[in-house]
Amino acid sequence: MVTPTRTLGPLHLEDLEPHRFEDLVRQLIYDFRNWRALEPTGRSGSDDGFDARGFEIVSGEEQVEPDETEGDDEVSNATRTEDRVWLVQCKREKTIPPKKLVGYLRDISESERAGLYGLIFVGASDFSKLARDSFRATARELGFAETYLWGKGEVEDMLFQPKNDHLLFAYFGVSLQMRRRQLRTDIRAKLTTKRKALRMLNEHGPALIRDTADDRYPFLDEDKGQPRVERGRWVVRNYNGCFHDGLHFVTRRHFAFLDDDGVHWDYAETVDDSVVSGHQNPWCAEDEDRYVRRSAMMDIWDKFPEKNKAWFEVEHTLPFENILDIDDKGDDWTEVPHIYTTAFHPENGPFRTYVIRSLETIERYARRHGQPDEHKRVEKFPRNLTQEDS
Repeated sequence: MVTPTRTLGPLHLEDLEPHRFEDLVRQLIYDFRNWRALEPTGRSGSDDGFDARGFEIVSGEEQVEPDETEGDDEVSNATRTEDRVWLVQCKREKTIPPKKLVGYLRDISESERAGLYGLIFVGASDFSKLARDSFRATARELGFAETYLWGKGEVEDMLFQPKNDHLLFAYFGVSLQMRRRQLRTDIRAKLTTKRKALRMLNEHGPALIRDTADDRYPFLDEDKGQPRVERGRWVVRNYNGCFHDGLHFVTRRHFAFLDDDGVHWDYAETVDDSVVSGHQNPWCAEDEDRYVRRSAMMDIWDKFPEKNKAWFEVEHTLPFENILDIDDKGDDWTEVPHIYTTAFHPENGPFRTYVIRSLETIERYARRHGQPDEHKRVEKFPRNLTQEDS
């Protein structure tokens, strides 16, 4: 089962309602300067070109206590005269070419510019180099002491800062902090599962993999016409190790032949030696014919030179994220370790969709590996064993 990964695409600033975009910008610049007041003038509907107006406290000024007769949120005239006044303009347009951007600056009346110290112009689009150069040149010409042009890139950069994560969530439903916490939780769970597997599971030994939600365990459904996985969502497989993508289990194992050229090969397809039976797997019915077939296949296999004897195996991978817990004690039905998983997939059960196929000779030293390509098979084992053959 493939787990999809999520990436964060571009933020659609242009989709925000105009006043919401102004609110976002105003909240982003709260700590841009030491403001005495930051007014949402654009919400009044008659803003004279001001979407927000900020009064910056000049550094080093003498603080004057408010008159006791004034309200708590009023500021004395003696103090306000030292403030620097900033104009904040917000444009939610998808594109603003240089000529239009300069036009917005020149639309600010001379009387308004006379009382302004700085300008912050924020757009929901990206600005070209020409637009930025034109903005700066025009701002100097109009007498602004400080000017800032923020496009979509700058706004996104600010939103992705940890201090603004609450705004990212409030306006776009995304929280990077929450994602980090979730990633931390996920990796801790994965490492815990990995350590349990290394401690509790015996390599090449059997384990019971069971869908935790299947409350029919340990009794199979009585309808024998159904596929085995539908009668009971649990299987016993031989564990083959812990790897980067999860726990590997052998789901097929066959006597095999690998030619000297390392290309041509064959396997005994009529006998699967990975089957776990007996007290370790009480759900596997005894098959007397299987032992006869296995003996016949082994007789053929034993006649091969040692260098040509091989095993063909198919492995399935149980991803860490599908494992809820591991019990190394088993139960009264089977004492092999139990691996509790999330719901089985209808087609591949608890495993990932891909399989791993291996073909390896049994030589003690310098084992050879082949590519189990169906088109390169030669007939060394019977395809369909008849009673006479056995």
